[in-house]
Amino acid sequence: MKPDLKYLLSAGLLAAVIAAPAAAALKEGAIAPDFTAPASLDGKPFDYSLKEALKLGPVVVYFYPSAYTGGCNIQAHTFAVNHERFTAAGATILGVSLDSIDRLNAFSADPAYCAGKIIVASDADGAIARAFDLQVREVGDGKKDTRGAEIRHGLAERTTFIVTPNGRIAAALSGLKPADNVEQSLKAVQQLGVSPSAGR
Repeated sequence: MKPDLKYLLSAGLLAAVIAAPAAAALKEGAIAPDFTAPASLDGKPFDYSLKEALKLGPVVVYFYPSAYTGGCNIQAHTFAVNHERFTAAGATILGVSLDSIDRLNAFSADPAYCAGKIIVASDADGAIARAFDLQVREVGDGKKDTRGAEIRHGLAERTTFIVTPNGRIAAALSGLKPADNVEQSLKAVQQLGVSPSAGR
């Protein structure tokens, strides 16, 4: 019995550890942490404030591992293609990663990715991601992006939060393919029923 009990305890602890990151993100109804961060839109850097953005309506805050990587490229492009639909639903979009602002200036302007339509913010030390209870992991040595440049920053898990104007999280989406994440984010925003002119 003792070996079986040890095995069961070990298996249970291992399962808990594996499941922990996915279950850790802030949940629906939680208050979204306020933050400011260096950001870029269409290659132009500026200081982003979530508090100020929420005055205009809901904000889709999507965390992604790194600019210029396969899934993140798809997600940014899909958000850009659907930008007008989010605007029509009264929402703005913000991508957050641990990329430097220099990398994000290029990524935000590139027509193949953000296409000058999506704001992306630099969370260089991972503090914003951790405030949302997301896992941040180190990148392996020699990991390169789709341009062949070495990635020299940590990676936040891919999770999207729909934040309402009162600062509450209406939905937290993770474990989805990049394009599906965008589709589900749009549905969540549309369900809020916010007027595009609210707060403007």
